[in-house]
Amino acid sequence: MCTNSIVNISKRCHRRLTETRFSCDAIASAEPFIVNKQQWRSITNSASTTKYPKFYPPSHSHTFSTASSPPPRKGFLGWYLSKLDSHPLVTKSVTSSIIYAAADFTSQKMIASPSSYDLIRTLRMAGFGLLILGPSQHQWFNFLSKFLPKRDAGTTLKKILMGQTIFGPVINSIFFSYSAVLQGESGGEIVARLKRDLLPTLINGVLYWPTCDFITFKFVPVHLQPLVNSLFAYIWTIYLTHMANLKKVGKD
Repeated sequence: MCTNSIVNISKRCHRRLTETRFSCDAIASAEPFIVNKQQWRSITNSASTTKYPKFYPPSHSHTFSTASSPPPRKGFLGWYLSKLDSHPLVTKSVTSSIIYAAADFTSQKMIASPSSYDLIRTLRMAGFGLLILGPSQHQWFNFLSKFLPKRDAGTTLKKILMGQTIFGPVINSIFFSYSAVLQGESGGEIVARLKRDLLPTLINGVLYWPTCDFITFKFVPVHLQPLVNSLFAYIWTIYLTHMANLKKVGKD
């Protein structure tokens, strides 16, 4: 009986050695990357019954996971945001120029004389947005984000107050002076215009801008704040360009 057991064990060991040799021969003789499913199943099954390390398909090379890059931005909004990232000052200035030109066109057609149109006036407004308002907004909003970085209610109110007491009076004074100079007015006439038009403009601005500023400072990222501010300014500029192009003081 012991002899039979030894014989059975010997046969079993011989069978396993034969299967293992077949597996190694099959892998060695196979062409790279060409192993059909049936052969591979036979190889892996036979190898799994031994204590040797398992084989893996040649086509399954080791790969390393990498962080997926963000999806590319698409459409006009994606293009605009990419320009804000790469050329923030130029993009904001051009945007402000387009909005001011559109607002002046609307102002002339709605308030002034719908039957006539002054292209030079629109170009003056576009130039103000491009050369003065766009760069000044860029600097102003960046300054506020660093000086008052928080977005709580108290900080937002401080930003609104600074806008109404500093940025608003300064930029409106520059706007009226810029427009008057390009219309050929003298220094005395510019001062008289400021006395007549600046205060009513600031008072009307207090009725309009605090709500717009609250939305801008509370909910809009810093790099988009000049854009949102300019969009709000579209409605305001319809009124502002009308005020800037009133007749000189002392004339009917």
